[in-house]
Amino acid sequence: MLVFRKVPDRATTPTVLTIGNFDGLHLGHRAMLERLAVQARALGLPAAVMTFEPHPRELFAPDQAPARLTSMREKLALLESCGVDRAYICRFDRRLAGLPAAEFIDRILVQGLAVRHVIIGDDFRFGQGRVGDFEMLRSAGQSCGFTAEAMHTVECDGERVSSSAVREALAAGDLEHAARLLGRPYEIAGRVVHGGKIGRQLGFPTANIQLKRKRLPLTGVFAVAVTGVDKRHLPGAASIGVRPTLGQGLRPVLEVHLFDFDREIYGAHVAVHFLHKLRDEWKFDSLDALKAQIARDVENTRDYFAGKPIGGN
Repeated sequence: MLVFRKVPDRATTPTVLTIGNFDGLHLGHRAMLERLAVQARALGLPAAVMTFEPHPRELFAPDQAPARLTSMREKLALLESCGVDRAYICRFDRRLAGLPAAEFIDRILVQGLAVRHVIIGDDFRFGQGRVGDFEMLRSAGQSCGFTAEAMHTVECDGERVSSSAVREALAAGDLEHAARLLGRPYEIAGRVVHGGKIGRQLGFPTANIQLKRKRLPLTGVFAVAVTGVDKRHLPGAASIGVRPTLGQGLRPVLEVHLFDFDREIYGAHVAVHFLHKLRDEWKFDSLDALKAQIARDVENTRDYFAGKPIGGN
C-alpha cells in the first residue's frame, strides 16, 4: 500500500475513493472497504482511502475528543490488510475545515485524486459548516465525471456498529461485545521498551509496550494474547493504566506478563489482543498487597485460558 501525507495538486492516476476517519476499523468500515475493493477491481483502478490527522474533534474540542481506538500506524496496517492500495493522510486544520464543500469536491476529489467513484457513509459530511452531503456529491459527480455511492449502516445484533459503540464497550469492560463490533479482539500495538522493572521485583516480569495515545480507550487488568514475538499467540495477563499504587500523575503504561516465557524481547513491535477484563485498576496499600493481587490475577487469567484455544497456536 502506498501512503501519501497529502493530496497532490494534480492527480496522475484516477482512483476509486472512500473518505473517513476509520478509527478502529470496525465491521461497518470493513463493509465499506470490501465495497471499495469490488468497485476498484471492476474499474481497474486503485482502491484509495482518504483519512484525517488529527481527528476533527481533536482540533475543535481537544478536551472532549474521544480516545483513539487505533494509532495511525495501526490504522494503516489495518487498511492494507483490507486490500487498500493507496492511503491519503490529510492534515485536518482550520484551513481544511474552512474549505467550502464545492471547492473540496473540485480541488481535492476531482483535481487532486481524479475520482471515478466515491463511497461514503450515509452520515458523512464535508466542507465548511459540514454542508456537503451525499446528494451534493452525487449531483457534482454528474457534471464532473464520477459516480457516488452511500453505504448504509451496518448492524450487529440490532445495534448500529460505530467507533463510539466500540469505545463504550471497551470503557464498560465488555471486551467480548467490542470484539463482536470490530470483528476481532481489540488490540494495541507498540514497541517493547525498558520500564521500571517493578514487575520483575514483584516476581512477575512484564513486557512494557510503548503507548503513544493521549487518552486510553480502556484501563484495568485483562487476559490477553500477544503476537509479533514469533508465529504464536502468546497468552498473558496485562495491566493498562496509571499504576496508582506506585504514585500520582504517572504516565499511562501497558504491561504484559507472558506465561511461561523468559526471552528478552526489547525492541520488538508486538500487538496485544485484549480478550477478557478481569478487574479495574486499583490502588493498594503496599507492594506486598499488589504482589498478592497480581498472583491472583495471573491465576484467574490461567483459568480463563484453560481449555481455550489461543488463535494461531
